[in-house]
Amino acid sequence: MSRREPVGSTGAKHPAGAPTSRTTAGGATAFVLKGYPRLSETFIAQEILGLQQRGLDIRIVSLRHPTDRETHPVHREITAPISYLPEYLHDDIGRVWRNWRRVRKLPGYSPAHAAWRRDLRRDLSRNRVRRFGQALVLAGELAPDVRHIHAHFLHTPASVARYASLITGLPWTCSAHAKDIWTTPGWEIAEKLDELDWLTTCTEAGRTRLSDFASDPAKLHLVYHGLDFARFPLLKRKPLSGGGRDGSDEGDPVILLSVGRLVPKKGFDLLLHALAGSADLHWRWVHIGGGDRGPLEDTAQALGIAARIEWRGAQAQAAVLDALRAADLFVLPSRTAADGDQDGLPNVLMEAQSQNLACLSTTVSGIPELISNGETGVLVPPEDTDALAAALQSLIGDPALRARLSASGLARVRESFGHEAGLDRLATMFGAGAATTVDEENEAVRVAAASP
Repeated sequence: MSRREPVGSTGAKHPAGAPTSRTTAGGATAFVLKGYPRLSETFIAQEILGLQQRGLDIRIVSLRHPTDRETHPVHREITAPISYLPEYLHDDIGRVWRNWRRVRKLPGYSPAHAAWRRDLRRDLSRNRVRRFGQALVLAGELAPDVRHIHAHFLHTPASVARYASLITGLPWTCSAHAKDIWTTPGWEIAEKLDELDWLTTCTEAGRTRLSDFASDPAKLHLVYHGLDFARFPLLKRKPLSGGGRDGSDEGDPVILLSVGRLVPKKGFDLLLHALAGSADLHWRWVHIGGGDRGPLEDTAQALGIAARIEWRGAQAQAAVLDALRAADLFVLPSRTAADGDQDGLPNVLMEAQSQNLACLSTTVSGIPELISNGETGVLVPPEDTDALAAALQSLIGDPALRARLSASGLARVRESFGHEAGLDRLATMFGAGAATTVDEENEAVRVAAASP
């Protein structure tokens, strides 16, 4: 956006023909995101679109510019205007200075500055300085009709939202997800929970963790993201000759698929070692996701399995959907990283189940809230390479077991993890209306297409 436009203004351009949202009586809500758009955060985009369709007037405020080359279809349907704060203060120090002069005489500036100084003493870092500078710009450039600030993630975006809320006097709320819940210091969580109006989180495990720091646990709400089944219509799998791939045919290997960023909490290094223990079976592992794959490629080479692996990098949703439909087993060996980072409830597991695909994962965090071991998938203890290897051996060699688990997993996700209920609840919390889009007929066709 032009720097002459206020943050949260309606001047951003969007695709022709995209549906527009109605402004709620309570004014607009600024959604503070770490980066937008992001391929790895489809769940946030899905929520924004759903709330937009329910009448919430949203203004997206991003702390970073996008780095992904592609976007998902959902991003092209979102009409909320987008503003970008200075990613690094020294790159736009004039903008920071102008907004400091603009807000320093507001009644809320002194309390905000004092809160930031207390935080800085406990977290002496450039990132903490950057958060306050971005908050100055956010507070100074907010459009006059913005009446609410909402942050996605309890760490950096929530800090910017909190400081801006103190400066402006506007209420703020938050959605917490995964890393932010498990790696944010306890003192910071407690103070943010005291000041915000309410917080949602997408797993019971996350809500329980946050309740340890909440003076008022009633502020914490469990709202699963769920899936928009119109975007993941069921493609019934045709029975394969001989009952399905069982790892016995070198010319027709079992296709294993993983989708996730190449970061420690995903456990892909453990998976490589487990796969090496299944070298007597014929399989091919496909990985989709961004990150530095060099160390994992070296490990695969050393284990002698590099030729059986395909690294596809970050992919748009259509490519991910095609990969899910071509796979025989979805594998996500999530673990708790050394810094405490861990998954919440990865949407990719729900996406895999929606495509009638059996899932193998671990008992980390909120994953058991979706998958019951031996019933709707297979779960092994995190960090247990032997258990992971044994589960792989069993699932690769038994197509009937995969078929049973995929059918029960599909039923589970369709019955309990649709996104409509969560969006309706969020819309109520934000003060928006029921689901209504400009093109009602088009929405009805999309829903009908998703029906099994």
